[in-house]
Amino acid sequence: MIIKDRAIKYGNNVDTDVIIPARYLNTTDEAELASHCFEDLDENFSQKVKERKIIIAGDNFGCGSSREHAPVAIKASGVLLVIAKTFARIFFRNAINIGLPVIPCPEAAESINDGDEIEVDLDRGIIKNITLGMEFAINPVPPFIQEIISSGGYINYTKKKLKV
Repeated sequence: MIIKDRAIKYGNNVDTDVIIPARYLNTTDEAELASHCFEDLDENFSQKVKERKIIIAGDNFGCGSSREHAPVAIKASGVLLVIAKTFARIFFRNAINIGLPVIPCPEAAESINDGDEIEVDLDRGIIKNITLGMEFAINPVPPFIQEIISSGGYINYTKKKLKV
Protein backbone atom coordinates (compact mmCIF):
# COMPACT_ATOMS: atom_id res chain seq x y z
CA MET A 1 0.00 0.00 0.00
CA ILE A 2 1.48 3.35 -1.07
CA ILE A 3 0.21 6.68 0.23
CA LYS A 4 1.42 9.87 -1.43
CA ASP A 5 0.47 13.48 -0.68
CA ARG A 6 1.73 16.69 0.88
CA ALA A 7 2.35 17.36 4.57
CA ILE A 8 0.66 19.48 7.21
CA LYS A 9 3.04 19.81 10.16
CA TYR A 10 2.20 20.27 13.83
CA GLY A 11 4.28 20.14 17.00
CA ASN A 12 4.45 18.08 20.17
CA ASN A 13 1.63 17.02 22.48
CA VAL A 14 -1.23 17.55 20.04
CA ASP A 15 -3.99 16.27 22.29
CA THR A 16 -7.43 14.95 21.55
CA ASP A 17 -9.00 18.17 22.88
CA VAL A 18 -7.44 20.19 20.05
CA ILE A 19 -8.00 17.46 17.47
CA ILE A 20 -11.74 17.55 18.21
CA PRO A 21 -12.86 19.85 21.04
CA ALA A 22 -15.08 18.34 23.75
CA ARG A 23 -17.98 20.59 22.75
CA TYR A 24 -18.47 18.36 19.67
CA LEU A 25 -18.48 15.02 21.47
CA ASN A 26 -22.28 14.90 21.41
CA THR A 27 -22.23 14.03 17.70
CA THR A 28 -21.16 10.92 15.85
CA ASP A 29 -21.75 12.48 12.43
CA GLU A 30 -18.40 12.15 10.67
CA ALA A 31 -18.93 15.17 8.41
CA GLU A 32 -19.71 17.32 11.46
CA LEU A 33 -16.63 16.04 13.29
CA ALA A 34 -14.47 16.68 10.21
CA SER A 35 -15.70 20.26 9.95
CA HIS A 36 -14.38 20.97 13.46
CA CYS A 37 -11.16 18.96 13.29
CA PHE A 38 -8.19 20.96 14.64
CA GLU A 39 -10.24 24.18 14.72
CA ASP A 40 -8.78 25.26 18.08
CA LEU A 41 -5.21 24.57 16.93
CA ASP A 42 -5.31 25.62 13.28
CA GLU A 43 -8.26 27.65 12.03
CA ASN A 44 -7.11 27.02 8.44
CA PHE A 45 -6.96 23.22 8.73
CA SER A 46 -10.17 22.62 6.77
CA GLN A 47 -8.68 24.55 3.83
CA LYS A 48 -5.19 23.04 4.12
CA VAL A 49 -6.47 19.46 4.15
CA LYS A 50 -7.99 19.94 0.71
CA GLU A 51 -4.46 20.00 -0.74
CA ARG A 52 -2.35 18.30 1.95
CA LYS A 53 -3.51 15.01 3.41
CA ILE A 54 -0.59 13.71 5.49
CA ILE A 55 -0.18 14.99 9.05
CA ILE A 56 3.31 15.20 10.51
CA ALA A 57 3.68 15.76 14.25
CA GLY A 58 6.11 15.59 17.14
CA ASP A 59 5.99 13.61 20.34
CA ASN A 60 2.88 12.25 22.03
CA PHE A 61 0.39 12.86 19.22
CA GLY A 62 -3.16 12.09 20.35
CA CYS A 63 -2.51 12.37 24.07
CA GLY A 64 -5.32 13.29 26.44
CA SER A 65 -8.66 11.57 26.64
CA SER A 66 -9.31 8.24 24.98
CA ARG A 67 -12.06 9.53 22.70
CA GLU A 68 -12.39 7.68 19.42
CA HIS A 69 -13.84 10.90 17.98
CA ALA A 70 -10.27 12.21 17.47
CA PRO A 71 -9.04 9.72 14.85
CA VAL A 72 -12.54 9.62 13.32
CA ALA A 73 -12.47 13.41 12.84
CA ILE A 74 -9.00 13.25 11.29
CA LYS A 75 -9.91 10.47 8.88
CA ALA A 76 -13.26 12.05 7.99
CA SER A 77 -11.51 15.33 7.17
CA GLY A 78 -9.64 13.55 4.38
CA VAL A 79 -6.30 12.86 6.06
CA LEU A 80 -4.70 9.74 4.59
CA LEU A 81 -1.94 9.12 7.13
CA VAL A 82 -0.35 10.50 10.31
CA ILE A 83 3.41 10.33 10.91
CA ALA A 84 4.64 11.39 14.35
CA LYS A 85 7.70 11.01 16.54
CA THR A 86 5.53 9.14 19.04
CA PHE A 87 1.83 8.49 19.59
CA ALA A 88 -0.28 8.20 22.70
CA ARG A 89 -0.96 4.47 22.86
CA ILE A 90 -4.77 4.67 23.03
CA PHE A 91 -4.86 7.08 20.07
CA PHE A 92 -2.62 4.75 18.06
CA ARG A 93 -4.93 1.80 18.72
CA ASN A 94 -8.11 3.81 18.05
CA ALA A 95 -6.64 5.06 14.75
CA ILE A 96 -5.90 1.55 13.50
CA ASN A 97 -9.33 0.39 14.68
CA ILE A 98 -11.08 3.01 12.52
CA GLY A 99 -8.77 2.51 9.53
CA LEU A 100 -6.45 5.52 9.84
CA PRO A 101 -2.79 4.62 9.19
CA VAL A 102 -0.41 5.95 11.87
CA ILE A 103 3.36 5.63 11.57
CA PRO A 104 5.82 6.38 14.36
CA CYS A 105 9.10 7.64 12.87
CA PRO A 106 11.04 10.28 14.85
CA GLU A 107 13.56 10.94 12.06
CA ALA A 108 10.91 11.56 9.41
CA ALA A 109 8.73 13.64 11.73
CA GLU A 110 11.72 15.84 12.56
CA SER A 111 12.90 16.26 8.95
CA ILE A 112 9.63 16.72 7.04
CA ASN A 113 8.52 20.32 6.60
CA ASP A 114 5.06 21.76 6.17
CA GLY A 115 4.07 21.36 2.52
CA ASP A 116 6.68 18.72 1.61
CA GLU A 117 5.59 15.99 -0.78
CA ILE A 118 5.68 12.63 0.98
CA GLU A 119 5.35 9.03 -0.20
CA VAL A 120 4.94 6.16 2.25
CA ASP A 121 5.26 2.53 1.19
CA LEU A 122 3.65 0.54 4.00
CA ASP A 123 4.65 -2.82 2.46
CA ARG A 124 8.35 -2.07 2.10
CA GLY A 125 8.66 0.18 5.16
CA ILE A 126 9.88 3.35 3.47
CA ILE A 127 8.97 7.01 3.94
CA LYS A 128 10.23 9.26 1.14
CA ASN A 129 10.39 13.02 1.39
CA ILE A 130 10.23 13.72 -2.33
CA THR A 131 10.70 17.46 -1.81
CA LEU A 132 14.00 17.07 0.05
CA GLY A 133 15.15 13.80 -1.55
CA MET A 134 15.31 11.97 1.78
CA GLU A 135 14.32 8.42 2.75
CA PHE A 136 13.50 6.93 6.14
CA ALA A 137 13.18 3.28 7.09
CA ILE A 138 10.20 2.16 9.15
CA ASN A 139 8.94 -1.24 10.15
CA PRO A 140 6.73 -2.50 7.33
CA VAL A 141 3.07 -2.45 8.33
CA PRO A 142 1.93 -6.06 8.79
CA PRO A 143 -0.47 -7.31 6.10
CA PHE A 144 -3.34 -7.85 8.56
CA ILE A 145 -3.05 -4.22 9.78
CA GLN A 146 -3.04 -3.05 6.15
CA GLU A 147 -6.15 -5.16 5.60
CA ILE A 148 -7.85 -3.48 8.59
CA ILE A 149 -6.92 -0.08 7.11
CA SER A 150 -8.05 -0.94 3.57
CA SER A 151 -11.31 -2.39 4.95
CA GLY A 152 -12.08 0.97 6.56
CA GLY A 153 -11.47 -0.20 10.12
CA TYR A 154 -11.68 -3.17 12.42
CA ILE A 155 -15.48 -3.52 12.35
CA ASN A 156 -15.56 -3.74 8.54
CA TYR A 157 -12.53 -6.04 8.59
CA THR A 158 -14.27 -8.38 11.04
CA LYS A 159 -17.50 -8.38 9.04
CA LYS A 160 -15.51 -9.24 5.93
CA LYS A 161 -13.72 -12.09 7.70
CA LEU A 162 -16.99 -13.43 9.11
CA LYS A 163 -18.75 -12.82 5.79
CA VAL A 164 -21.50 -10.90 7.58
